[in-house]
This record gives sequence, C-alpha cells and structure tokens, in this order.
Amino acid sequence: EPYRLAVSGIYARLAATATRLEIDSVRAPVGEAEPYDSVHAFKADLDAIHHSLVSTNAVVIARGRLRRLRRAIDCFGFHLASLDMRQNSAVHERTMTELIDAAHPGKSYAAMTEDQRVALLTAELRSARPLTSLFVKYSDETVGELAVFRQAAVAHATYGARSIPQCIISMTKGVSDLLEAAVLLKEAGLLGPTGRSAINIVPLFETIEDLQACAKIMDRLLGIPEYRRLVDSRGGVQEVMLGYSDSNKDGGFVTSGWELYKAEIGLIEVFEHHGVRLRLFHGRGGSVGRGGGPSYDAIVAQPGGAVNGQIRITEQGEIITSKYSNREVGRNNLEILAAATLEASLLQPKRVAPNADYLEAMEQLSALAFKAYRGLVYETEGFVEYFWASTVINEIATLNIGSRPASRKKTKAIEDLRAIPWVFSWAQCRLMLPGWYGFGSAVEAWVVQHPDKGVAFLRAMYQEWPFFRTLLSNMDMVLSKSALGIASRYAELVQDEELREKIFGRIRTEWHASIDSLLAIMGHDRLLQGNPLLERSIRHRFPYLDPLNHVQVQLLREHRTHDPDEQVLRGIQLTINGISAGLRNSG
Repeated sequence: EPYRLAVSGIYARLAATATRLEIDSVRAPVGEAEPYDSVHAFKADLDAIHHSLVSTNAVVIARGRLRRLRRAIDCFGFHLASLDMRQNSAVHERTMTELIDAAHPGKSYAAMTEDQRVALLTAELRSARPLTSLFVKYSDETVGELAVFRQAAVAHATYGARSIPQCIISMTKGVSDLLEAAVLLKEAGLLGPTGRSAINIVPLFETIEDLQACAKIMDRLLGIPEYRRLVDSRGGVQEVMLGYSDSNKDGGFVTSGWELYKAEIGLIEVFEHHGVRLRLFHGRGGSVGRGGGPSYDAIVAQPGGAVNGQIRITEQGEIITSKYSNREVGRNNLEILAAATLEASLLQPKRVAPNADYLEAMEQLSALAFKAYRGLVYETEGFVEYFWASTVINEIATLNIGSRPASRKKTKAIEDLRAIPWVFSWAQCRLMLPGWYGFGSAVEAWVVQHPDKGVAFLRAMYQEWPFFRTLLSNMDMVLSKSALGIASRYAELVQDEELREKIFGRIRTEWHASIDSLLAIMGHDRLLQGNPLLERSIRHRFPYLDPLNHVQVQLLREHRTHDPDEQVLRGIQLTINGISAGLRNSG
C-alpha cells in the first residue's frame, strides 16, 4: 500500500508535467498535483522507491521495470534526445557585423582586425546591457539567427538544459568565431553577466589550415578571462570538434589523417598547460575518405592523452542502420566503443610520444602526398569538368539523402563542393579517390629520397605505430572496393578525349602505385590479405554490384541527352542506392 500511494502521487505529478509540456497523458491521474520543476525531482522520487525496496530485501522488484525506468530517465530526461546547435562561422560573423554596426554607429565590425574584434567582443561579454534593440530593423538572416538562440533558451526552460547542450561553430578560423557565439548566447539569456553558460561552445576545425592553427587558437582563447569563466562554469571541460571531411577534400587522405593527429597532440599540450579538460569530438563520416573505418582501431590509434576517459564521435545514417538497427549488433558495437575508450585511456602511456624518426617520415610523406593530391584536384586544368562529367554528382543532387545542397555556393568549384557528395561521387564510379590518392607517389618519392631506409623502414613503422597501421588498413579496404575497369567506363562519359586520357591516365598510374606501395609496406601479396572475412564478403558482393555500375553508366548516357526522361533518372537513383548498399561505407 505505501508503494501504491507513492506511485500514484508520482504519476499525478508526472501527468501534470505532461500537461505543462502540452503532451497528452496515457491515463488520468488519481488526484491533482504540482508538476515537476525538473527531471531531477522525478528521478529523486524514483530513487527513494528504489532505496526503500532495497532496504526491505525486495531487490528483485527494484531491478525490474523500476530499474529500466530509472535508466531511461538518466538517458532521456524530459527532452528525449539532446540536440546540438550548429552554424557556420561566416553566418555568425555577418550577424555580429549587423548587430555591432547598429549598436556602435561609426564602427565597422567587418573592417576590424582579429585583435580589435576580440577586444570588442570581450567587452560585450562583460557588459550587462543587451546588444540588440527593438527599434532596429535587422535583416532576415540576423532575425533568424537570433530566433534560433532564443528558441534554444525556450527549450532549456521547458525541457531542461540537456535538451540543447552544445553550440558548434563550423569552419572555425579564429578566436573571434567563438566569442561571437558567446555574445549571441548572452543575447538569448543563455550566458549570464558572471560568465556562467548554459551551453558548451564547441569549435569545429575542418580545413588543413584550420587544423594547423587550432592549438594556437585554443591557447589564446583559454587565456581570455571572460571565456575561461565560461569554461569553468561548464565543469572545466572544453569540447573541440575535428572535421575529417573538408580536411580530406582540402588536402587528401594522407595529409588529412596526419594533420588531425598533429592537431590532437597540439591540443593536448595546450589544455594541459591551461588546466582544462579536453573532450575531443570526432566528426567521422561513413566512408574512409571522411574518417570512417573500424571504430575500435580509430580510437586506440589516437595519440596518448587524446581520449582520457571520454570521446564523442559522429555516426552517419548508413552506418547507424548497419550498426544499430539490430539490438544485439547495436550492443556489441557500443561495447566495442567502450572497450576502445577504456584501453586508450588506461593502457596507453600519455607521455610517450611515437618514435621521432616515424614522426619525421610521416611529415615528409604527408607533404609529398599533399603535393600530389593538390596537383591533380586543384592545379590540373580541366579537372573540375572531368569530375562533373565522369561521376554522378549532378544526379546525386536529386536524391533525398541529405538536408543540404551538393555545393555551398552556386558554382562547380571543388572548394565550394560539400564533402559528402564529393566522396559519394567517387565511390559510385568505383574509384574511391578520396581514400587513397597521393599515397603511391608519396611513398615512391620518399624511398628515392631515403635509399638508406627504404621500404623496410616504412614496414617497421607500420608494425610498431598504431596510427600508421590504421591509416594503411583503411586504405587497404578502400582500394579493395575500387575497380579500375569499371571506373574507365565512367571516364568515357567525358566528351573531351584528350582531357579524359590526361586525367584518367594520372589516376590509373597513381592507383597502381598506391596498391604496390601499400602491399610492399604491409608485406602482403594481395589486398585484404590480413582480413579474410572482409575479403570474402566483398568478393561475394561484386557479382551483384558490378552489373549495377554498368547499368548506371548506360542510364547516365541516356539521361544526359537533350531530352532527359524522368524514368531514366529514376533508374539512375535506384542504381545509386544499390551501389551504395553494396559498397556500404561509401559516403
């Protein structure tokens, strides 16, 4: 009877809470009660019942449905799922420009230097007055951005702070990018005048240049008292997100992986110096070109001190389906992530750096691979035309597979292309170029420059250094899914024969060189020799996959006539889905 009365009272408060949140209750409560102020009060009531059951030797009951409900409350609270806010730094810059110019006539925020911006923004953080005014008419973009932050404040008041815990600034390029977000949080009431913040501000470093600068940016940022108070109010933890997609598109697979690794080492040193705990957020995609690959190997291969008990990673839609649609498979994958995090945190020495010779060799290989990749993608005349003609980039844009257009701007430039369609297009034509290009020529050039070390040195480096081993293992998997013969059929879609042979010839040469170098370093005779299960799986998929590529090429020819047929486009879309399913981690 005491438990029945307690549960009835709890349900009455829960029903009142549901009414406040405009959610229909499953059944009417026995009586009226005040709604819960927070999910913590609800959890406290359930905990009281749990402790009472345990104290009266009713542990069997406590470990039943009550235990599952308490666990659900821990995970979901009243908000169900936590959401991150995310916006490009350029949008925040335009918003802040308009706000500053209206509040400080005569000042031009856009014309200010970085130091001037930092000084102005920190002064705004110290000021108690609002920056916005009801008497100023702002642009639609500025009104929309302010509305997003204010709606986040409403969500916090309604569902609790865990409903929106992060504000991510993509394309972070300087200290002012994060201070701009802090000022916007202040305008919405999510950051108080004392520096106490209700939301974490998370920089996202994406391009090669930004990854190289991220340690200096965070060092300066954490040295600003106004921002440091914000970090301290969040438990002394600062999250930093690292982007795998744009860094790959910018510098190629080898350089992207290496610059990410170096960025982590630099961040670890900076955060130790400031006494702030670092939580890395890895923006990994499904494909190897966007940071994909075995999660366990990726976590264990992080530099010492990078994991430190916690890590965040993104999982793409196609990967979520394959990893978590089945309960047992999902549990196994979560156990793998937990095991890797524990191993990386507890078993890897934090202070022991990799062999200095390995670091130097990797730096040189990265520079050579970067030169080869940039030489093809950004410095070869006609490459853009070749890419748009020989891949399904135009047709991918017609699929409902993403929330954003293929390009950030209305151009065909590679710089403006989003990373997902870039990688996805190369996967469809079976070249998988973002996952290997530049490696072969880099190794060949490095061996010529270091005849005293040669491939034997790189083989030792592969065997002893987890980072290099994981890099090559992922490349091994990508190359095993490529098919040069099928790719040549897509190249035939390029009308300019001279352009076609010039670019595809370079790709073909680099493909052979990359495979030869990879096998020589790994000491294998064939691709995936060290992973027979995956080798068999891919081999069994090819008889179903290859015909889809040939059908797709023919449909592309028909669709790109002057009188395209909607049914033909529908056929292309079906082949895109089929090839993606067969390749699995394709985008």
